[in-house]
Amino acid sequence: MTDETAKKPLLAVRELTLDIATPHGTVRILEDVALEVHPGEIVGIVGESGSGKSMTALSVLRILPPGARIISGGIDFEGVDLATLSARRMRGVRGRRIAMVFQDHMTTLDPVITIGAQIEEAYRIHHPRAPRSEAKARMIETLTQVGVLDAAERAKQYPHQWSGGMRQRAVIAMALINDPDVIIADEPTTALDVTIQAEILAVLRGLRDSRDLSILLITHDMGVIADMADRIVVMKEGRIVETAEVHALFESPEHPYTRKLLDAVPRPSAETAERSQPDAAAQAVLEVEDLVVQYSRGWRRDGFRAVDGVSFSVPEGKVVGLVGESGSGKSTIGKAIVGLAPITSGSIRLGGVELQELHGRAARTARETYGMVFQDPASSLNPRMTIGECIAEPLVAHRRTMSRTARRERVVELLEQVELPAAWVTRFPHELSGGQRQRVGVARALALEPELLIADEPTSALDVSVQAAVLEVFQELQQRLGFSCLFISHDLAVVELLSESVVVLQRGQIVEQGDARSVLNDPQTEYARRLVDAAPLPDPARQRARQLASIPTV
Repeated sequence: MTDETAKKPLLAVRELTLDIATPHGTVRILEDVALEVHPGEIVGIVGESGSGKSMTALSVLRILPPGARIISGGIDFEGVDLATLSARRMRGVRGRRIAMVFQDHMTTLDPVITIGAQIEEAYRIHHPRAPRSEAKARMIETLTQVGVLDAAERAKQYPHQWSGGMRQRAVIAMALINDPDVIIADEPTTALDVTIQAEILAVLRGLRDSRDLSILLITHDMGVIADMADRIVVMKEGRIVETAEVHALFESPEHPYTRKLLDAVPRPSAETAERSQPDAAAQAVLEVEDLVVQYSRGWRRDGFRAVDGVSFSVPEGKVVGLVGESGSGKSTIGKAIVGLAPITSGSIRLGGVELQELHGRAARTARETYGMVFQDPASSLNPRMTIGECIAEPLVAHRRTMSRTARRERVVELLEQVELPAAWVTRFPHELSGGQRQRVGVARALALEPELLIADEPTSALDVSVQAAVLEVFQELQQRLGFSCLFISHDLAVVELLSESVVVLQRGQIVEQGDARSVLNDPQTEYARRLVDAAPLPDPARQRARQLASIPTV
């Protein structure tokens, strides 16, 4: 390759403008978008939801939604404009030369076809004359490359038999099987645990190095961008507002929007203000002792023990973080506390009262003392109920003597507490953004003024700026109202920001617990250390140093 050739981009989007027709008229989605990806380069695209990141990627592959139309501009790939390429020739590029890893592996994979068959199909589409044995061998080879052990046997399984991280590896293998020149990865690690996320990112980085693969990485996680990208493109409202080399952008961002995104990222404790230390003498609002949750696997089969002898407490007015990988038992503990998961043995005391011993009216009264914020606000809010009705639901169930006027006043007060307009009581959940729906979830959980709030991954899929706004509201409410909180999350930076103490879970058991800052900055167990080391830092220099330190010396 000559120096002149090396300078030429492999993929170049030139002043791309895109409109989409809606029932309310034509909306401009992208305007004058221009970016380049060179051979062997990882280019990151960042921005809030609705900024145009995914639509830019879909435009490159010409898989736009109905009503979308490219108005002007071009998409050059090795001297060919993909925007004007015929459908037949485009099919030869899509999946073969440029492949895509989609965000949601569950909707990408067919649930009734084995993993191996789906990956083989991706190969046979572009190699119709290849014998089945060749497609199978290629499938096994590719699965092995992305880190799937015993690939020949695992390929016979169905998507539901694989974990989230393993399914994402299968989606990457599907994109890689035709040896493309460019991979577009759209939020490939959203909602994955930090350890699994680190594994997926290592797979992509290794493929770039071994295959000279170009990657267009779309994400809202600034830590992932710092870990992976060579250059960064920042998008806002369908436009590119800044493009820079990764170190330059993090060290001296030029555009106010870029600075806003970086300021919204939770920082390590060395960069955050001091907070009060846990008070050992504080009275415990919640006490969990030797908790066991075991699910039956059917007749004459040993049950699956999701939680195995867990004990911890949540002091009055304090936040305790619960962290660990998927399957560690975090969410199961939260659900067991509020009665949504069966308790096999052990004790859960709220305000000194044993919850398992309560029945009838006493159990109903106890439920008023705790609230829960679920991970997915879209599925936890009834789409047929207005925002006002969703928030008033606990009041209707537990304050039956409360007048309709008093309920409405309480709903308006709750909306104001989470910084949403009172006029939104008549809106429906689908009319709100993800961050706004999560604020509604917080308002509903606080409707009965509970002593304890359980927050289960409340910000895992939110953009950094939206996450920052939700966390700011949460912190202000917790300090003003003084409720205790069990905060469940895989985002260690968020847990450290909010929590006085932390409990680390592995396979249903506690492996470490103590002061949040001490545990997350100086973990004493190998598992906790692995969690901390896997969390990407929003600092490209420190991430590169980590990568170099992890390379074994010969």
